[in-house]
Amino acid sequence: MQHRIIVLGAGYAGAIAAGRLARRLYREDVTVTLVNAEPDFVERVRLHQLATGQDLKERPLDEMFAGTGVEVRLGRVTGVDVDRKTVTVVAATAVDANGTAEELSYDTLVYALGSGWTDHGVPGAAEHAHQIAGRAGALRLRERLARLDAGQPVVVVGGGLTGLEAATEIAEARPDLDVALVARGGLGDWLSPKGRAHLRKVCRDLGITTYENAAVTGVTADHVTTGDGSAIPAAVTVWTTGFAVHAIAGATALETGADGRIVVDASMRSLSHPDVYAVGDAAMATGPGGGPLRMSCASGTPMAWQAAGAIVARLTGGKLPDVPLRYFNQCVSLGRKEGLIQYVTADDRAVRGALTGRFAAFYKELVCKGAAWGVANPFFGMPGRRRHVVARPRTDAAVSAADPAGATAGVSA
Repeated sequence: MQHRIIVLGAGYAGAIAAGRLARRLYREDVTVTLVNAEPDFVERVRLHQLATGQDLKERPLDEMFAGTGVEVRLGRVTGVDVDRKTVTVVAATAVDANGTAEELSYDTLVYALGSGWTDHGVPGAAEHAHQIAGRAGALRLRERLARLDAGQPVVVVGGGLTGLEAATEIAEARPDLDVALVARGGLGDWLSPKGRAHLRKVCRDLGITTYENAAVTGVTADHVTTGDGSAIPAAVTVWTTGFAVHAIAGATALETGADGRIVVDASMRSLSHPDVYAVGDAAMATGPGGGPLRMSCASGTPMAWQAAGAIVARLTGGKLPDVPLRYFNQCVSLGRKEGLIQYVTADDRAVRGALTGRFAAFYKELVCKGAAWGVANPFFGMPGRRRHVVARPRTDAAVSAADPAGATAGVSA
């Protein structure tokens, strides 16, 4: 009987995990099913570009995984029963817009449903603000920005990486608009002095008004309100204050953290349910220094490598991956012509070194292209041959070192 592996979510982490599992295991031994709500792979790290009118390359999942042995199942995950080891999926059809529910059974589950935007309970944000956490939101913002007349104000709320990329992209694409960025802390306060100086210079050159140490307490159709009572005009508000994981995991018996992420060990396996693995934004994995890895593509990709390697090792009796996950840099696009590569310690703290300017923009573009290419080519560069699933998979204590190439781990960039 084939071992049934189901991967939920075809973002960077889920798609990479599915491809790597199919690459290392024999098809007669396993089935790999990739469940996703959309038919295309979405380059989430480029959604600020989509919002400003740029067209992204279409990447249909059925074409990406054709001939790989990965079965792509289109549908929206509505529930996971980790005790019965089933997943409920609603697949919409042309006849029934609400779709029909189907229950899928698994032996190993890879949970990679990612995250979405959150309004943090700020009044009016859900009703009036736009978000770019998903393709649909980015397209709605794209349409709204296209209707704005010259001189109208756009306010980006959130001074993190997403907010910086959104504000600079909008300001560069539409220099006729009055773009402002509202940050809860200091602008780029986590960057090195060189990084902060460059960020401020780019914002000045693009004409972006910055509001620092300002917490947004309300959003209306034509302005945002800050904690000191100030009102900042906003014909369009873009909300980028962070991500929140989907509530599905929290509704299961899986052990989750306070933010709803699934708590996993170093191999990305659930601490409470050993046949469930979690990767990407949905997983709470410990990084260097004991802190959790941040939600990002830079974390999700090596987490997927780690999980796929561990699953293969446990199913085939190979060696578990033993490469710690760490960071090297933070890559920030500041429009199409400027960028910032902030070098960091293993636990993601800025060091003095930073790359800026056009070369940094080129570097960031290479990173984005490389991430998408890695998803579309999961078989390329994978070490080791395919392996058969053993009749009775070994426990961690019994996993031998007989197969050093039996699992692949990686580090984030």
